[in-house]
Amino acid sequence: MANLFSKTISQVSHLLGELQIKRFIGVVLVGILLLTTNVAPGQNKGLADEINSVVHQDGSQRPKTTGEWNKDARETEGNPGERAKKIGKQSAEAVKDLGSVYPDTAERSANAQ
Repeated sequence: MANLFSKTISQVSHLLGELQIKRFIGVVLVGILLLTTNVAPGQNKGLADEINSVVHQDGSQRPKTTGEWNKDARETEGNPGERAKKIGKQSAEAVKDLGSVYPDTAERSANAQ
């Protein structure tokens, strides 16, 4: 009985040792990947421009990025009535956009099954 207990403890400790080594290797590989790629903000201006063009291709006037939301908040700072009016207008536009996308998505999902 003591031999079985000893074997079980040995196998569990060996398994935990392997998991820690695998986790360490994973962290090292992710670190190397992040350090060797140019993921620092501001270094890849072309990619940022491309993403902005994709985000704004539907032509709506509501803000979609954090910078646009912050700019919008600064413009209406100190005027809660104007801010509420803008939020209502943007919410209506967002619901309209969602309503135009949902039927197509539902139809494609129904056809796929």
